[in-house]
Amino acid sequence: MQQTGVFNPSYGVDKFGVTNARSVAYNLEAPALYEESLARKEAILAAGGAIVAETGVHTGRSPKDKFTVRDANVEKDVWWGNNAAMTPEHFQTLLDDMLKHCEGKDLFVQDLYGGADPALRVKTRVICEYAWHSLFIRNLLIRPSREDVATFVADMTIIDLPTFVADPARHGCRTETVIALDLTRKIVLIANSSYAGEMKKSVFTFLNWKLPAHGVMPMHCSANISKDGTDTAIFFGLSGTGKTTLSQDPNRILIGDDEHGWGKDGVFNFEGGCYAKAIKLSREAEPEIFATSERFGTVMENVVLDPNTRVPDFDNDSKTENTRIAYPIDFISNASETGRGGHPKNIIMLTCDAFGVLPPIAKLDPAQAMYHFLSGYTAVVAGTVKGVTEPTATFSTCFGHPFLPRHASVYGELLRELIAKHHVDCWLVNTGWTGGKAGVGRRMPIRVTRRLLTAALDGSLNAATFRTDPYFGLAVPTSVPGVEPHILNPVKTWASKSEFAATARDLVERFAKNFVPFEEHVDVKVREAAPAAQMAAE
Repeated sequence: MQQTGVFNPSYGVDKFGVTNARSVAYNLEAPALYEESLARKEAILAAGGAIVAETGVHTGRSPKDKFTVRDANVEKDVWWGNNAAMTPEHFQTLLDDMLKHCEGKDLFVQDLYGGADPALRVKTRVICEYAWHSLFIRNLLIRPSREDVATFVADMTIIDLPTFVADPARHGCRTETVIALDLTRKIVLIANSSYAGEMKKSVFTFLNWKLPAHGVMPMHCSANISKDGTDTAIFFGLSGTGKTTLSQDPNRILIGDDEHGWGKDGVFNFEGGCYAKAIKLSREAEPEIFATSERFGTVMENVVLDPNTRVPDFDNDSKTENTRIAYPIDFISNASETGRGGHPKNIIMLTCDAFGVLPPIAKLDPAQAMYHFLSGYTAVVAGTVKGVTEPTATFSTCFGHPFLPRHASVYGELLRELIAKHHVDCWLVNTGWTGGKAGVGRRMPIRVTRRLLTAALDGSLNAATFRTDPYFGLAVPTSVPGVEPHILNPVKTWASKSEFAATARDLVERFAKNFVPFEEHVDVKVREAAPAAQMAAE
């Protein structure tokens, strides 16, 4: 077995059971991984220097094919209502078969950190059969120094084999695709999916399991900090709500765009890179992210290129709406060098309300913050998902339910305790529609959202006069300098007041129905933070 690269020779893949691979390349950097990816025809070179790979039928995650091993060590603590179970015996068979599949193959191994806090990070060994997958995960996680690599011993291992086809009867899975996590043995198996994001989310899922036991809150959020280092802010939000765009503020330092922990020393990034959506990306609207598409070392997924010039067409969604760009965070000019910040002063919960009835910003008390965190509301717009013809409410508890091994209330209580302890201001921000539903109204102007966020982060919004929204019980500012007053009161932007009232009541009922499973896990204050049961007429 030929071995190349920099690694700890006392802990190679042979120690894990891979003894008959044709070659194993350890910790190759971008130039060598480019060469391998192009030579194997796994990817092509785009104008500007990035490489582009296609992920085939899997253009996103496969959450229904994700399984967690159910054993005595985790039986009582895993939220089985949210995590499909796999027997230890099925997992072992899958592992054995995948290791056998490695025989005669070229493997690419990266030794990386998940977590910028040295006391809490997880040392992760990622074994891939695709060179571009190895570059992707090298971009997305934190890269140790060469000195650290020489003594690296993994806490967890990911084996990523897109060409291995699972057998549901033999392996206890749902389809020929499987993502299986053994929390006890700290092993992740990914089979029959070329979507590279499965690797990064597997690390996130493991940290969501590990960190609460240490009193640390894992979060699906972006984060930034003031240039003087005194004012950290975190931004929760589902895909399409502006989590990446709004956290990349030229007047602040970016800590990270997707996954963070919050512990006794403050906030820390889980990752060393960014995984930005590329659909409709433009140089004018998002210059920093666009610039990464023209850099050597960037990996793009499913982005369509001009066949002659190889220039990306970011408006082309013929392969998928979920086109992506993966790049090291230091490709962003104002990114943090440490990936860490102090305790946040502000928490922003982003929602894209395609119903057009939520205010553009509202202040939340601690009980409301827990309620909306557990709700994780946004809305899918017609045309973005096959079969969706009108705005559809989407609730993803804790803004990341597919990645929660523990019950949602565990994360909700952690967040509530941290908010109270550090006196954090919490805000609900609607980046969706105003003046009507999607298709009738207009998207909330980005200048309005940025102005409101600036006022929240600099503290001036706390001095505003607030009204109570009659439908959602939220504290809404009545005026903010630089923002048209009518935008702050959604009903005033609608042509039909009766249609607004009916739409708002409908959304309130959706919130109530979604929250029923959580009512027994929260106290009366959180239950009372729900949108008003008896709604006043405007």
